[in-house]
Order: sequence, then structure tokens, then C-alpha cells
Amino acid sequence: MDALDHKILAILATDSGLTAEQLGTRIGLSASATHRRVKLLEAAGDILGYRAVLSASARGNPNTVFVAVTLKDQRRETLAAFELAARRAPEVVEAHLVTGEFDYMLKLHIPAGHSYERVHREQLADMPGVQRLVTQFSISTIVE
Repeated sequence: MDALDHKILAILATDSGLTAEQLGTRIGLSASATHRRVKLLEAAGDILGYRAVLSASARGNPNTVFVAVTLKDQRRETLAAFELAARRAPEVVEAHLVTGEFDYMLKLHIPAGHSYERVHREQLADMPGVQRLVTQFSISTIVE
């Protein structure tokens, strides 16, 4: 990967909807050379996919909630069961295994008008291996 590939990745990370011609203009390459480089980056696994960034209103104006999760133990089976449950929970938009005081940090989007209490009682507290949940509500998003 060279400097041009890094430029391509940086630009696509902020605007993946550019055409090869538009991207090429920004980095100083022809559309065909840019297209070829993008395809190589995709084949190498450096570009994993493309997605639409939806407005808050299109996502139901969700509230963002962070939940720090402590598990009862660190056994492989406990971790795997918890991770499977987190993947299946519709409100969980990110889940991270972390170091420090907690085992996992979850990011949830709770649609406007829905109750976090319901999600807490019916999903999070019932996840396998959960010992403790610490919840923090986002006041505002500074960088997304």
C-alpha cells in the first residue's frame, strides 16, 4: 500500500459515493487507474464495504445509550454466548470487548418514544453471563 492508496482510503472513509472520476481528480489519477486501485483495495480486504449514513430522523431519532457490561466469568463459553446475544439484540449498534473495569462496552440506539427500561429488562439483563450493567445516556454527539 502506497501513499495514493492511503489517500484513496481516507477520502472513501468520508465519502464512499464518489465516482472513480471524482476520486481520481482528488488524488491526481485517471478514472481507470483509480478504479483499478479501489478494486485491488477491495480484493485485499482493506475496503470491507460501503454503506449509507442515515440521518437521525431516518433512524427514528434514537437516543444513544452506552452500557458497560461486567460478566460473571471470563470463560470462552460465557464470552461466546454473550457476544451472540449482543449481535442479535436489535438496539445494539456496536459492541466492544474492552480492557479495564468492564468486559464489554455496548452502544445502543433506542428509538424515540421507546423505553430503555424495556430494553434493559427484556434484553440486556437476560443476556448470558451478565453480572452487572452500568448505563450512561449520551447528551450530544460531538463527532460521528
